[in-house]
Amino acid sequence: DSLGTELPIRPGELNWMTAGRGIVHSERTAQELRATGSKLFGIQSWVALSAKDEETTPDFVHYDAGEMPMLNGDGKTVRLIAGSILGASSPVKTSSPMFYADVALRAGSSVPLDPDYDERAVYTVSGEVEISGDVFPPGELLVFRPGDRITIRARSDARFMMLGGEPMDGPRFIWWNFVSSRQDRIEQAKADWKAARFDTVPGDEAEFIPLPEPPPPPVRYP
Repeated sequence: DSLGTELPIRPGELNWMTAGRGIVHSERTAQELRATGSKLFGIQSWVALSAKDEETTPDFVHYDAGEMPMLNGDGKTVRLIAGSILGASSPVKTSSPMFYADVALRAGSSVPLDPDYDERAVYTVSGEVEISGDVFPPGELLVFRPGDRITIRARSDARFMMLGGEPMDGPRFIWWNFVSSRQDRIEQAKADWKAARFDTVPGDEAEFIPLPEPPPPPVRYP
């Protein structure tokens, strides 16, 4: 990345990048893996910074698989990526209270969803899960009402991401790879990118992805 970070990521590991006021990064598959036709399975997630931290200094931290808290037993394996849940806490520094976990359940086992956070969701990765009598296949994002008592039960061996946190402190504007609580900041980032004012990735200066044309419509959440 533009901070000079260069390292591989292996199964079970975590790269936590904080974009802050702006960072550039590049992802590459090693040539030896390309030659074997190896497949990559992973999940990339974006976590909104609180408004007070949006213009913070960019940062990058790598965590080995052994640094992630693991909860095992009763047919479940919970790898805690960030935040706190089920009595465990991750070493990952976050901008606001949250939790994010990779959960694997054996068929018939279950796990509760922490009711202490107003915003909670589950993203189903593989297998079928049952919640309040409804069955959900892979590839579903399920968002729950504040305060509801939720238990996730596996109909078959299943894997899913479990996440939640405090409500955002205001709307967020998203355009291409830029996110901000201010639309004018998005426009400034677009101008800076077009004028090549962002830092480059050492050794990868020749690569430049232009702004998308035609430009996609801006998105605002909520």
